[in-house]
Amino acid sequence: MMEMAGLMNSTVVMINLFGAVALLIFGLSQVKDGVSRAFGARLRSGLSTGTRTGPRSFLSGFLATLALQSSTATALMAASFVERDFIKPRMAQVVLLGANVGTAVTAWIVGFGISWLSPVLILAGIGFYRSSSTSRQGLGAALLGIGIMLLSLHLMSAATEPLRQSTALLAFIGLLDNAWPVALVLTAAIAFISSSSLAAVVLILSIGATGAIPADLMLVLVLGANLGGAVPPFIASLGGDASARRVTLGNLIVRGLGCLAVLPFAGYAGAWLERIPTPASMFAVDAHLAFNLALAAVAWPLSSLLSSWMAQLIPQEVKPDFAPKYLDREELSTPVMALTNATREVLGVGDLIERMLARTSHALRSNDMGPLAEIGQLERRVDMLQQEVKVYLSQLARIGLAEEESRRSIHIIDYAINLEHIGDIIEKGLVPQLIKKISLGLTFSEEGHAELRRLMDLTLDNLRVAQTIFVTRDSGLARQMMEVKVEVRRMEKDSAERHLRRLQEGLLESLQTSSLHLDLLRDLKRINAHVVSVAHPILDEGGLLVESRLRSSA
Repeated sequence: MMEMAGLMNSTVVMINLFGAVALLIFGLSQVKDGVSRAFGARLRSGLSTGTRTGPRSFLSGFLATLALQSSTATALMAASFVERDFIKPRMAQVVLLGANVGTAVTAWIVGFGISWLSPVLILAGIGFYRSSSTSRQGLGAALLGIGIMLLSLHLMSAATEPLRQSTALLAFIGLLDNAWPVALVLTAAIAFISSSSLAAVVLILSIGATGAIPADLMLVLVLGANLGGAVPPFIASLGGDASARRVTLGNLIVRGLGCLAVLPFAGYAGAWLERIPTPASMFAVDAHLAFNLALAAVAWPLSSLLSSWMAQLIPQEVKPDFAPKYLDREELSTPVMALTNATREVLGVGDLIERMLARTSHALRSNDMGPLAEIGQLERRVDMLQQEVKVYLSQLARIGLAEEESRRSIHIIDYAINLEHIGDIIEKGLVPQLIKKISLGLTFSEEGHAELRRLMDLTLDNLRVAQTIFVTRDSGLARQMMEVKVEVRRMEKDSAERHLRRLQEGLLESLQTSSLHLDLLRDLKRINAHVVSVAHPILDEGGLLVESRLRSSA
């Protein structure tokens, strides 16, 4: 009977412990989803534009991970930006070093005993979540997630309390203490399965609070959590471009080499870490933070060498031709599948336009014609793909569509045509103007250059939001997009007026670049008008648009 009771108690402890871990993982996902919903566009924009220097790249990765509570999400975001030439490969490696430190700082904060904040955060999160605003709902979900994470830490602490007297746990720890590689693989597997090194480290923290795990073994377990946390981003990037795989593989190799370097000296390192003047119960998160700080200090200067090595290890594949990827003629008999295929293809066209805008923005900022060399080829791909989409959907229409399917087909064609118009404006408007400016050695005034950069950045952000609206058909985002159109019109008008004032004041740079400045403003405004058009059919269906902007005489 006593053995049966002991077995039941152990089972209850395991259920409570794993339930608390599951709650922690759920809280992490809530934070990531909530922050993405509330600040996703700003985070992506900040990460893509804040990586021109090593310190800014490190800080961008650090802050993005603190916000998203997921170094995996930051790694995949950085890899996708490298694929689209928004971030240099070397800077992406530095971003991931900052992300690693960010997740370690998060673990340290969570482990510092602030679980009493959990009810307050959950209450505040519910209040925000009940709002009608999409951004406030996202903020509410993030606060709920943080509250749930802190609550799960409290539950873990309660669940591990009976383990202090567990002979089975002591025996298992004794086995691991004599087999460090096995211990490292065990926690690496836990971090991989949970897709979170943070979850694994917090679990180690909770069990380590029982006092049953020696310092050197706990350090080994933390090393395993770091190694396992680098695997999910690499696996997720396997289907992507070679440039994206290089970033995530580089991060995995850096963490792996770091673990191999520290493992033989875990006994000495554990004794040194015990001298840190923080509570003994914080050892796991102290070790996690110290390891990632040391890894960043060593790997940062070698980031260029690492990027070159990754380029040799994963060579760039031969690019496919311009043929569409998703327009499968065999699926025309199933309208839902065919419309989905067309949507995916047009999203790819939007990505090409984003790449064209990004290269144009780079040329504007750096005064370099190099980034403009690919614009013509990209524009030809845009023309070809939008034509293929129109032919594909015209064939679908001949089969016969329901009313809703017919409307969706028209919306897809309209968006593809607008993207093609944007490509024309970039190739025939923005690019010749920038080439003229650079080749003649002309310089915008400092104020005028800043105005053009702000409008260019806003245009890129608007395109990313338009891509989301095109897929989700979210009426709230569509309304925000229409409000942005007014903001763009105001920015263009104000910039033109300030430019004219600078002309009146006789500013030399403004006199030399007057027509270029006004032409760039006009073209960016036209591009934004095409971008905003994605919101028109959604708002029109909801009865939120009027046919004329003229104010009624009545």
